[in-house]
Amino acid sequence: MKRIGFVIAIAGLFWMTPTPSHAAPSAGQALAQHVCSACHGPDGNSATSAFPKLAGQGAGYLEKELHDFQSGKRVNAIMQAMAASLTPSEIRSVAHYFAHETMSPGYANPKLVALGQKIFRGGLPKAGVPACMACHGPDGMGNEPARYPRLAGQWSAYLDRQLQDFAQGRRKNSPHGMMNYVASRLTPAQMKAVASYLEGLH
Repeated sequence: MKRIGFVIAIAGLFWMTPTPSHAAPSAGQALAQHVCSACHGPDGNSATSAFPKLAGQGAGYLEKELHDFQSGKRVNAIMQAMAASLTPSEIRSVAHYFAHETMSPGYANPKLVALGQKIFRGGLPKAGVPACMACHGPDGMGNEPARYPRLAGQWSAYLDRQLQDFAQGRRKNSPHGMMNYVASRLTPAQMKAVASYLEGLH
């Protein structure tokens, strides 16, 4: 319970942080279309859940992840290679380009909505799982000042994989290890349910 309180307290502090300045979204368009579009689509809407949608994602979060790929904090052979040569200015530009695009809507499995909604909005107190919306917002649109990602509309299969990676320690770049802590307390069925609910949230 103390850990849940810590997670929510940290999220609350970030909600009050001033929003970072925004760069012109068009500056990274050429880079996005020539470097990123093969996997993520020209407008950031990937054609398959093998790759996450970037359209409408928070620019600050996208910047953070690209820097984490460069530094090795986040491990993915393809993305580490793609990000390796990007300058800070290019990272900022492409992140703001995708942030200004519109994410395509997703669809939830009706059979999983009730459990997914329960976890997202209320957490699982007995398991030590805080409500997802405490950090990612009541509409799942993320928290840009804190660089917490938008989850609403994202491919459920991708979200499920990320939860598994956090739970098993394959991904370790969450601030304060929060996502590792949360995901490790979810069952595979609970991960799948909340991921499906989030894909349909828009």
